[in-house]
Amino acid sequence: MKEKGMKMESEKVSGILGLKDVTVSSKGQIVIPKELRKGTFPEGSQAAVIAYADHIEIRPLTYVLEKLECALISEPSFAEEWDTPEEDKAWEDLLDHALEYEQNKK
Repeated sequence: MKEKGMKMESEKVSGILGLKDVTVSSKGQIVIPKELRKGTFPEGSQAAVIAYADHIEIRPLTYVLEKLECALISEPSFAEEWDTPEEDKAWEDLLDHALEYEQNKK
């Protein structure tokens, strides 16, 4: 992977346009370097901070809302199809089977 300063060639590393180190202030604040935020985070735009066990992502809020919209719209239709006594029984049987399998494996 070739580097130009701290910028990486995106054709070598898909999706990564740059890498910069930042310092977290005593208030937990960071500054996203200008060359990394331009285009993705224009001045005044809103961002979503997503915390994982091993890292944090900062994404445009519009991106996150678009991804969630599908899930939120789908939930009622899934509930109609899957929230039945038959489905509950199927899951219960599946969990019992998985437990039995794990116990027999030992």
